[in-house]
Amino acid sequence: MKPRALTPQALHEHPLPDVTGGDKEDRGHILVLAGSREIPGATLLAATAALRAGAGKLTIATAASIATGTAFSVPESRTIALNENIDGAIAVLDKRSEDKLACLNGKVDAVLVGPGMQNETTCAAIAHRIAAIFPDTPLVLDAYAMSAVQAYRFSIAPVLTPHAGEMAHLTGISKEAILADPTTAALQAARQWNAIVILKGATTVIASPDGPCWRHVADNTGLATSGSGDVLAGIIGGLAARGLPLLSAALWGVVLHAQAGAQLSSRYGPLGYLARDISAVIPDVLGVVSQGLNYTGLATIK
Repeated sequence: MKPRALTPQALHEHPLPDVTGGDKEDRGHILVLAGSREIPGATLLAATAALRAGAGKLTIATAASIATGTAFSVPESRTIALNENIDGAIAVLDKRSEDKLACLNGKVDAVLVGPGMQNETTCAAIAHRIAAIFPDTPLVLDAYAMSAVQAYRFSIAPVLTPHAGEMAHLTGISKEAILADPTTAALQAARQWNAIVILKGATTVIASPDGPCWRHVADNTGLATSGSGDVLAGIIGGLAARGLPLLSAALWGVVLHAQAGAQLSSRYGPLGYLARDISAVIPDVLGVVSQGLNYTGLATIK
């Protein structure tokens, strides 16, 4: 299947939610389950990006030892402390942790799992349990949480955000083969796992399990920086919380992330801006779109 170019015209088929009127409840509530003692910053990056994308409410669930620090670092959030292992990573959910999360069922509009979490097997098991606790809630899986698709099949297609190396790990196909034909790799994975797959790279392919796929080219080396993927996952989760269908949220997330990188590149140069800077300019990029201004010339939409 030949991918469609992710152009502004294509995005017009996936309109953003209305931003006029309403309150924070109307803009959606996202749960971000993320972080560990060694990688607490990933939680902050993903959670902040979700808010910058317009989500109205945020709950963070993270390892108990960093929960208080996370709450102070993201004062806009409610923070839930989860049981952790001796290394400070979120452990397989015990009853107390499950009960804390289950109280949110029906109260959150999207869930993001994975940024900064450690232990692949544990993350996969947690992602599977989260899907059971929130069976009707849009789900975004990032980092180790994506490994859940190897052992479980999700009834509602989640979003996965692998780069070529992660895709190679998940599929057993060499990284070189994936880079040589990312469209085939993304389509096969989407169908096999019943997932919306965003295969990230200079050329990003977005594939859905039962329909078309899209291709987006962004000549922006600076986006390949630590934490950038956490920001992308947070943007997608925030858009999904606002009510955008997951596929549409994936398409817009890729474009907004790239446009933010383009803006930062023009400001700082091709390298050296940080993942936290990406989130900071998302409202500017969203503003161009939501105000109905001409955004067809933005550099990285090709």
